[in-house]
Amino acid sequence: MFSLSPTERSVNQVDIKPVEFDLPSQASPSTSCKPSQAWARVPQQPGPDERAALKAEIKALLKARDAVLVAHYYVDSELQDLAEETGGCVSDSLEMARFGRESKQQNLVVAGVRFMGETSKILNPEKRVFMPDLDATCSLDLGCPSEEFNAFCDKHPDRTVVVYANTSAAVKARADWMVTSSIALDIVGHLHAQGQKLIWAPDRHLGQYIQKQTGADMLLWQGSCLVHDEFKAEELKMLKAQHPQAMVLVHPESPADVVALADVVGSTTQLIKATQTPGVDTYIVATDNGILHKMRQFAPGKTLIEAPTAGNSATCKSCAHCPWMAMNGLKNLRDVLKTGFDTGLGEVHVDSALGKQAYRCIDRMLDFAKTHGISGPRGQGRLEQAHKGMGPA
Repeated sequence: MFSLSPTERSVNQVDIKPVEFDLPSQASPSTSCKPSQAWARVPQQPGPDERAALKAEIKALLKARDAVLVAHYYVDSELQDLAEETGGCVSDSLEMARFGRESKQQNLVVAGVRFMGETSKILNPEKRVFMPDLDATCSLDLGCPSEEFNAFCDKHPDRTVVVYANTSAAVKARADWMVTSSIALDIVGHLHAQGQKLIWAPDRHLGQYIQKQTGADMLLWQGSCLVHDEFKAEELKMLKAQHPQAMVLVHPESPADVVALADVVGSTTQLIKATQTPGVDTYIVATDNGILHKMRQFAPGKTLIEAPTAGNSATCKSCAHCPWMAMNGLKNLRDVLKTGFDTGLGEVHVDSALGKQAYRCIDRMLDFAKTHGISGPRGQGRLEQAHKGMGPA
């Protein structure tokens, strides 16, 4: 599967089998398809009166269950607000898990995708962790199966294995380091300075960006985020011409030609912070549009324009929003709180031995961050700020 051609070896890349992300023609948007088709069930949106009732019920259930809600930047804005209104947090997967570990509540409810729930469980093995829908996954996770990744690593035993947070517990268990995009440059630069050769997985665009910035010898797994992979450079150039004063903000999971057009390249935290740049009123944003809610809160009155994606067809690949993040809704959140604690609905389980092994690469990153003074989001200092919605991703 992973034998490398001379050309592939020369550019430090590997092939992976494709994963189909488009909605099959015979299925409806509410249909659950086979995992290989990777389609997402989007929950039905309640009306205004029902939303108010659901929010009130969720708040009461969180208290009754001794649970805290942690939500990712990319989920529905109402879930983000609900997390903060009830003493939870809105952040990235790592800060969500760290917040859960430091919280006094004994139960965590994670509004995000599967690997985030797993990361929370790995860092909080003594707590029960729940998600509104356990089928909410990630194209990066899907595109890096642990069995194939392990086989590939076995062929390159001389390389240090660095994986992105957007991977399964099983992949993390094989890694030497886990990184988020906000600390990846620091860690890879550190390893490069030590003369280490790396395996990087799974996002090829982020890997290429880090490789270019650090000069590290990195063998890149060829995964991608289905949202960021669809941002288009030519269309972005035209949009920039229409808004010449706009600052372009790009997440490094985007293609290299899109990144090359950016004024700011960074993690979700860094992109949110960039919207507060003095003298700039308009921003073109190339990341999941779920982040716009937090950007509007931190930079009220600014004009935020979504960067162009693949086109106008009604598929998840053209809307700049993760279909699996959209699986988190008020109804399934309420259902998990109401019945999951008794029936196991939505509960995240990670094998104890696997979790302990996966914890090592996360702990190594946390120790590096502490040692090098990266105790919270870069450029912001204290972790408390991250818990108010400004964590790395």
